[in-house]
Amino acid sequence: MSLLKIYPAVSADEGSGYNVDTFDSDDRVRTFVDADIIARELQAIGVQFERWQTGADLSADASTDAILTAYHEQVEALKHEHGFVTADVVSLGPTHPDRQALRQKFLSEHTHSDFEVRFFVAGQGLFYIHHDDSVYAILCQQGDLISVPAGMRHWFDMGPQSSFTCIRLFNDPAGWVAEYTGSTIADHYPKFDQFMSVAA
Repeated sequence: MSLLKIYPAVSADEGSGYNVDTFDSDDRVRTFVDADIIARELQAIGVQFERWQTGADLSADASTDAILTAYHEQVEALKHEHGFVTADVVSLGPTHPDRQALRQKFLSEHTHSDFEVRFFVAGQGLFYIHHDDSVYAILCQQGDLISVPAGMRHWFDMGPQSSFTCIRLFNDPAGWVAEYTGSTIADHYPKFDQFMSVAA
């Protein structure tokens, strides 16, 4: 189930003033599970969220070509809408030897000079988007598309037992390099396991 939680943003100098262990008891936190409402809330800050459907019955070990063929119509529509040049497929499983290092790489707040577009063919991941005085936590699962605009502050937690397959779209793959903001804001919000324990 896709899930959106909107938290108040905490500044880096608040230190431990915001208790991550009691984050969900804050009555300022808003929670949404309806995909249309999630899309509407995110569209208000310039983030695209969609649920994609396909009749293709993809196997767990489907090839890149098979995945891109199954979602050809949707991918081409995004290319036309945003001018994306390339699309590829990335997969990461719990036995990947570098999964912890890859997870750590994106746990701090950062930006990109290009869109960050992900469609979850399988698995799940947790995006945090820092916009003005709010932080949007979006649990993306199989069938979800998210597009984070260039320059938007965010971080991503793939979880300690990372498992997902995603289609990525690019104008320029070099634009996906993380540019860290230096903020410690991500430390004040729940990591994947804690978020999921409340979402369950």
